[in-house]
Amino acid sequence: MKCVKMTSAKTLVAAIETLPMEEKREISVVGLGGKGSSLSSSAVFSVANGSSYVRIDSAVLDKLCDNNSQSLSSTRIAIPETLTREESRAYLVALLNRLFLSHSNIRPLLLTFLSDTLNRSSHFNSQSLIFDVTAEELAAIEKFTVPAMLDGISAIVTHSASVLSTMGDTVAALSCEAMRANASSFNLMDSGDGSVSKDEVGVASDLRLMLNGSKLVGKSDCDAESEIPKVHGSLREIVRWVYSKMRVELNSVPKAGSARVYANVMSALASALWNLGDGSYSRAKSNVNSVSDDSLKSALVQMLDKKCPNLDSLKSVLGSLNGLAFEDNCVKSLHELNSCLGSVRAIVAWEATAAIVSLLGSESIAEALKEGCGKTQPAQNSTVGKNGKNANAGNKGEKKKKVLGKGTTVILQYINDRRKKMVGNIVESFVLVEKWGDFISSFLDPKDPECCTLLDKVKEVLESNESRRLPKLPKGTRDFSREQMAIRERAFSIIVDVFKRHGATALDTPVFELRETLMGKYGEDSKLIYDLADQGGELCSLRYDLTVPFARYMAMNGLTSFKRYQIAKVYRRDNPSKGRYREFYQCDFDIAGQHETMGPDFEVIRILTELLDELNIGNYKVKLSHRKLLDGMMQLCGVPPEKFRTISSSIDKLDKQDFTQVKKEMVEEKGLTIETAEKIGSFVNEKGPPLELLSKLKRDGSPFLENDSSKVALKELEILFRALEKAECINKVIFDLSLARGLDYYTGVIYEAVFEGGQFGSIAAGGRYDNLIGMFGSKQVPAVGVSLGIERVFAIMEQNQANQAIRAAETQVLVSILGDDLSQAAELVKDMWNAKIKAEYMVNKRVMKHIDRAKESRIPWMVIVGERELNEGIVKLKDIEANKEEVVPRSKIVEELQRRLNSTSS
Repeated sequence: MKCVKMTSAKTLVAAIETLPMEEKREISVVGLGGKGSSLSSSAVFSVANGSSYVRIDSAVLDKLCDNNSQSLSSTRIAIPETLTREESRAYLVALLNRLFLSHSNIRPLLLTFLSDTLNRSSHFNSQSLIFDVTAEELAAIEKFTVPAMLDGISAIVTHSASVLSTMGDTVAALSCEAMRANASSFNLMDSGDGSVSKDEVGVASDLRLMLNGSKLVGKSDCDAESEIPKVHGSLREIVRWVYSKMRVELNSVPKAGSARVYANVMSALASALWNLGDGSYSRAKSNVNSVSDDSLKSALVQMLDKKCPNLDSLKSVLGSLNGLAFEDNCVKSLHELNSCLGSVRAIVAWEATAAIVSLLGSESIAEALKEGCGKTQPAQNSTVGKNGKNANAGNKGEKKKKVLGKGTTVILQYINDRRKKMVGNIVESFVLVEKWGDFISSFLDPKDPECCTLLDKVKEVLESNESRRLPKLPKGTRDFSREQMAIRERAFSIIVDVFKRHGATALDTPVFELRETLMGKYGEDSKLIYDLADQGGELCSLRYDLTVPFARYMAMNGLTSFKRYQIAKVYRRDNPSKGRYREFYQCDFDIAGQHETMGPDFEVIRILTELLDELNIGNYKVKLSHRKLLDGMMQLCGVPPEKFRTISSSIDKLDKQDFTQVKKEMVEEKGLTIETAEKIGSFVNEKGPPLELLSKLKRDGSPFLENDSSKVALKELEILFRALEKAECINKVIFDLSLARGLDYYTGVIYEAVFEGGQFGSIAAGGRYDNLIGMFGSKQVPAVGVSLGIERVFAIMEQNQANQAIRAAETQVLVSILGDDLSQAAELVKDMWNAKIKAEYMVNKRVMKHIDRAKESRIPWMVIVGERELNEGIVKLKDIEANKEEVVPRSKIVEELQRRLNSTSS
């Protein structure tokens, strides 16, 4: 056996030496077979296009040996004629890589033959790929032919789609300025609640950075603009997913199932590409309509018809590339997808062309096509003449200069700087537009070096300190706008009023407690407690609710009676979802101390119904049960006492899961027998009007009458229901045996308010907890309380007022000084403030500025003082809604305003 020692670096050097000097400078190398080396889609793409060379690690070749005793046969690597040269070369890269990964008995001669074929790109001819192979090598090649084709073409598609995703975002920013689009749909923030895709937020953030400072956006609404974050965000997410899958496939030991993997990811990519192309074409047409020069507009229309791909045919092909089509004929489908990707890229290029033509204008574009001319400034600047002076200076009829975003300015300037490739004094609009279209297409083609430099420029813009990305909120938290705060403050006012109506006093406790205070109080939910870092030897945690801190306060201070309310934020280390947060407000009302049987329970439920009625959120129901009744039920079913609380947590999930799922959890995870779980199921389905269901549970022969715990519960519930009936709020209550409330500290009546008008679920909950205060080492103090899930209530209120104008400020009067004398405003507004009138002031010479301010803030009255009013000792009092003015003596204005405001409020 003779070992053949070959260093393919020599072959690589020889290949490089044959290149022209300008190509040598662009050379890069992709290593294969070395320790720790991995192949990426970008690397396959660069080799496939001849911009990179393959280098086989010499140490790997040293370990391979030729076997002269094996017989050789001549064979040809079959490459389908339908594949492009780029796809064929990508296939060879992937084949070479798979041969390395297979650990088969492959000779170094075969590997170097394939690498030399790729490195001598000018001599590449699929028909000449004939060489001698052993039987084992032939078997490996035949085995890997289709998988390698899938790897190679998919790598090209993945890299090209990644480039197109970034370029598409950049072009969309230019289109927004060309269309004068309203960019409000880009004001997305990741609240962490899962309601908005991260990639959708990322696209919106990038577009904001590109358009930062633009004076062109915000003029008009259009669907093509508003859908950009969702469509482009979806493409970005899918490209990242495909890229991740490709890296695994390219660097894993060859195995079956590749076709199915590619079918899943590439069919999703096909759908995302169609959506991108469709939106891009719509924006291209809108960009054409925004061109002011008629000849340029006509030329653009003709070029779109002539050179822009047909959407119908594109949709037909991309629509047919579903998972099944890919799996049946994956190589052909990938080839078609690669072709369609080029078509989508062409559409985006014409969108860019139309946007740039619109933004630069005919003179700038023609100037950019003249060889040897000086730099033409981007469209936001006036045209600069050869002498360096403003060529438009003194032209009164000249339109105002366009002010583009900081990011789009950089991109346009960069494109203008590269225009020297386009030479000739072209005056015909059709040829001019065609030249620009070809020019822009090169920037979007990932095979063109200009595309790489433009990508770097875009990255530089997005990462520059000058246009920093906006700060991001932690998951599960929110900011609130002034309109939202107006709703919240109004709600808090109603809630506090109801609490005080029932004699409660306010209490506040620290936002964090000792960890030992909180642990052991919440059952399985204890895992959601936020722990803090050790500070000075104390282990602390953020409060999970307001009830345990209240109990700790009662115990620490030796209190035996307290009716309190508290409105404060609590924290849960939860998985954020829509309507579910990690930081949120709770509004608690509690009654602690010895009282008549069920008296505090009745009052707390009455308070809950008062709150929800006065907040006017819509229909709701209060589900109610009793912990002792639940414990009795579990005793009757044969649940071991030590499992009462954990089974309660399972039962508590019945509002979100069906009993089959809950039963599976109780049996498989918590160790109940199937018979016990089925007995529980026969009880928890019981629900209905309180007195009616109570009567059923108390009939002769009822199993609940055989259990001491259940009998106590039924007696207490009868007292409670009679009181609620007399208080005229029992119609809001549903007696529901499936209600369990998973928290460990409940001992008696438990309840939960559920909104019936949407997907908001529980909006309030509470119950009796007679042993919680005593857990802190003091004597037992019975207590009962309710907690309002105010965040969900706010969400309902905001939804109900979505189409109503919300007045954020309560300002009653705008003091308007027509001039620049702040002291006049200070003197007049001081009198308003002293009289407890809610007033603001504004100093500006233009009266319409004052009126606009009053209308935008919905301020009902204006007090206007100009030079005439100042000289005559009068003011003008303007009723904004009625659009009426009258003159009032300066000395009487406060009195007159008080009279009018009092009459309005009454």
